[in-house]
Amino acid sequence: MTFLIAAAGTGGHVYPGLSVGEALVDRGIPRADIIYVGGSRLEARVFPSRGFPFLELELRGLRRSLSPRNLTLPAVVRRARDRIMTAMGERGVRVVLGMGGYVTVPAGLAARRLRIPFFNSEQNARAGLANRVAARWARRTFGAFPATEGLPDAEWVGNPVREVFWHFDRDHLRPGGLVEYGIGEDAPVLGVFGGSLGAAVINQAVVDLVGSWVGPPIQVLHLTGDRFLEDISGLPAPPGVRWVRRGFEQRMERFYAASDLVVARAGGAVAELTATGTPSVLVPGEFGSGGHQLGNARFLTESGAAVTVPETHLGGLPAVIAATLLDEETLSTMRLRAKRIARPQAAHTIADAMIETM
Repeated sequence: MTFLIAAAGTGGHVYPGLSVGEALVDRGIPRADIIYVGGSRLEARVFPSRGFPFLELELRGLRRSLSPRNLTLPAVVRRARDRIMTAMGERGVRVVLGMGGYVTVPAGLAARRLRIPFFNSEQNARAGLANRVAARWARRTFGAFPATEGLPDAEWVGNPVREVFWHFDRDHLRPGGLVEYGIGEDAPVLGVFGGSLGAAVINQAVVDLVGSWVGPPIQVLHLTGDRFLEDISGLPAPPGVRWVRRGFEQRMERFYAASDLVVARAGGAVAELTATGTPSVLVPGEFGSGGHQLGNARFLTESGAAVTVPETHLGGLPAVIAATLLDEETLSTMRLRAKRIARPQAAHTIADAMIETM
């Protein structure tokens, strides 16, 4: 019995796909029986490093601007579909899952051609183009939010999060996290990150925040992204601000445990924020599939788990931080509401659906 998971491109597709694979392993499926397909980006490193078979394809997405390269896309999709079909036949694949992004379409076409059950999972409140196309072939479509724009039949199961977040225990992890970062319990901790590569606009807003801070003492745990670390690490912190800067954090569970409030983008991180019960200030990125981050942020904000600050209003970030980070009652309410909408078992829900098909 072999499972195929199509996940490629950004961490927003790759890590939820990895989570489903880990959930299958947790259910007793050997890693050798879970094959991933994708391109040459993040997925080509992540899945093999975790011991999963991986089939690398020639892939590229549809350009949203008029481009002659779009004319060659059907041929690329057909070649990818045929390679996936060959792999499915050789490996005896019995069920396929698409995680969105450009690899989902050839995977769905291959499953349809071979009459193999196909599922797809959408990570955002507004579905991407690939999942809107592939949903017509799917036996079931899973959504990360109660309603998914473009996928009216999606079932709300949540967005799969990594294994370390399935049973997150902040009280257990926090003391070690504080020691690791060299911060203490004497002042509230503002965590900041802009994705695995960092986000220049968020970094600059935090530099401005720290430089102008005049409130009570705070601690800032800032994941800048490796490419920004050198420039930011040399900046001074004013009295009353303990500013810890790291380029990247492999063990994000420690970051969430140490943070009382987090400033972040509104992509895949929203599932981790709710799974860990972490209050947040979300800065939606104006990119991706039709501004999907704005929809993600809107859901958390309307649920009372977050505050949304558009990029154009980042000048007001200090006031937002002062009104949330320094108010324990507000933080407590946001924690409870984040946990209320969390679905940390999403990976197991999807894995169980795939196993039941066998």
